[in-house]
Amino acid sequence: MFDLRGKVALVTGSSRGIGRAIAIRLAEQGVDQVVNYIRHRADAEETAQLIESKGARCVVVKANVADDGHVRAMLETIKAEYGRVDFLVSNAASGVLKPLMELDARHWNWAMDINARALLTLAQQAVPLMDAGARIMAVSSLGSVRAVENYTAVGASKAALESLVRHMAVELGPKGINVNTISAGAVDTEALKKFPNRQTILDMALARTPLGRLTTPEDVADVCLFLCSDLAKMISGQTIVVDGGYAIRA
Repeated sequence: MFDLRGKVALVTGSSRGIGRAIAIRLAEQGVDQVVNYIRHRADAEETAQLIESKGARCVVVKANVADDGHVRAMLETIKAEYGRVDFLVSNAASGVLKPLMELDARHWNWAMDINARALLTLAQQAVPLMDAGARIMAVSSLGSVRAVENYTAVGASKAALESLVRHMAVELGPKGINVNTISAGAVDTEALKKFPNRQTILDMALARTPLGRLTTPEDVADVCLFLCSDLAKMISGQTIVVDGGYAIRA
């Protein structure tokens, strides 16, 4: 069920954190990779080395997924290198952490472009390279449905992302393409270090998680692998929450 040799995956923002964990988990099952980054080339090269150590091929591509031209160029590279895309994981994310009254149009547009609209552009460019059985996944967060301090713009963009996934699942389903969201709980990544109250978030999440530990990037990667497998062939348009039960607490 998890032998995915010969498949090709594009995981955006895969130089570090959750994206890296997903890329490595797929490489362990024989999936050739495209590692995408925008700033941290050394980290991307390290991810590529880890992927190749698993026996998978890897191409490293610098591209800002909020820029349509960059996305088109990246998919042209993939077409030339592999000729196909089987798994697209929209993981790259960014945004400004500010109170509501301090947000401006630039902050809002940046969060929406890189967290939500990027998936639309990626899918439009990747679907022509996909066959029936392909998978598209977006990585979201609980801030899409819960109010988190200073998370207004990012949370709204994640909610838009999850809505887009549902619409894509309906339109791409007849092509045999499954589209889903993976919503992660509090994961201690580089992104979380940008929160001024990072330690408070982690401590609260740990205290409220029934399974007694924080979610790791590898936990998210495991769910991604499941969604790529034939075991998940009838799951589409869903948001799968990976948080150890945190979100169910009142």
